[in-house]
Amino acid sequence: MASLPATVAPPDAETISGPRRAALLLLTLGDQYGKAIWEALDDEEVKEISIAMARLGEVDNATVERLLVDFANAMTANGAVMGSFDNTERLLSSFLPTERVNTIMEEIRGPAGRNMWEKLSNVQDAVLANYLKNEYPQTVAVVLSKIKPDHAARVLGNFPEDFAMEVVERMLRMEAVQPEILDRVEQTLRSEFMSNLTQTQRRDAHEQMADIFNNFDRQTESRFLTALEENNRDAAERIRNLMFTFEDLARLDSASAQTLLRTVERDKLALAMKGSTDAISEFFLSNMSERAGKMLRDDMEVMGPVRLKDVDEAQTLMVNVAKDLAARGEIMISKNKGEDELIY
Repeated sequence: MASLPATVAPPDAETISGPRRAALLLLTLGDQYGKAIWEALDDEEVKEISIAMARLGEVDNATVERLLVDFANAMTANGAVMGSFDNTERLLSSFLPTERVNTIMEEIRGPAGRNMWEKLSNVQDAVLANYLKNEYPQTVAVVLSKIKPDHAARVLGNFPEDFAMEVVERMLRMEAVQPEILDRVEQTLRSEFMSNLTQTQRRDAHEQMADIFNNFDRQTESRFLTALEENNRDAAERIRNLMFTFEDLARLDSASAQTLLRTVERDKLALAMKGSTDAISEFFLSNMSERAGKMLRDDMEVMGPVRLKDVDEAQTLMVNVAKDLAARGEIMISKNKGEDELIY
């Protein structure tokens, strides 16, 4: 087997594409934040990206920054892409023979992908009824005959009475449905209803990018927001407004602040306070007992000089702990000068 070349010319932003771009993104995210992405890849994708990663060579800061800004722009664009079985099939059909495409799609869809009716049974009855009421009664009869009876009953109950009775009549007269008709109905549901439903439920891309930026250290966050601002000021401003930062913790009510202080380890709290403003330090100290406040001040004093990176990590930890507590309903966190509460 041929070995990798001993030296590799450093790539620039224009020459990095496909798997190499994915490799660079995953390298930048590291094992902590990139783990979930690696776990979602299949063996062939892992292999392809790993090879690209091994051959990537050294990439300078400016190129990394440019690619990540491009990624942020793509994520926040109004015309965001959405991966789905149907989009994949259309893409493959543009350069592969139909027979080959059918074979590949059959393999990757698998039993779960083919069983549209099980997926449909998990859709809220009001949502499904709202879609089906614009279809032909015969088509609706076919759909309701394929889903679970209790779900079909709830969907029927959401129809206007005349339309519901027409569907019932069609179901009573319906004979065995020909496979090609069933396939057409299934394909329409998959392409027009389920894909749109998935897109509607998709999390806002700006929120996703705000979460990613929240996990940067302070210097990296500032660098990328500044760079993004030059390319897409609106996206940068929206991401900045969605970010929940260490400074926003000062907007906690007293009960929430005290819950957070009890949850964060004392050494991490002291480290986070070491690099905070006087206003934030005073806020947290005012929510501690006199004895606990004195102990915190003593801990900060004996620390001596600390690395900015360690302070950033401790402050990020406090923000993430606050979000976890809010998600469990134990505290409430807010932004925008305390006006709109953001429950995570």
